[in-house]
Amino acid sequence: MKKNIQTKEAPQAIGCYSQAIQTENTIYLSGQIPLDPVTMILESGIHSQIHRVFKNLKAVTESAGGSLDHIVKLTVYLTDISSLAKVNEIMASYFTEPYPARTSFAVAALPKNALVEIDAIMVV
Repeated sequence: MKKNIQTKEAPQAIGCYSQAIQTENTIYLSGQIPLDPVTMILESGIHSQIHRVFKNLKAVTESAGGSLDHIVKLTVYLTDISSLAKVNEIMASYFTEPYPARTSFAVAALPKNALVEIDAIMVV
């Protein structure tokens, strides 16, 4: 059975998908781009965009009854893979060891011309 996870503290879906779906104790978080959840405007600059993505993921995890500490896997999509060092630096301020498993990709483009998108899997 699937349970829809939804919060106004993260951007509303801009397509036919859910912010997150829970099946038993596993929650699959859709990719978050750096949209401000109130204005739905993209943050500017890679530093601000990475922070906004982690804040959006945090809001969804909390809506699901968990926290960022419950994330076991992240997938990072970057339009410029050289920004991965910034992701590492900023990620360390949101997560503690043991860090989630992670995969990172360089992609040609992201929705709304975002520079970064991150999806996650969490277990509660």
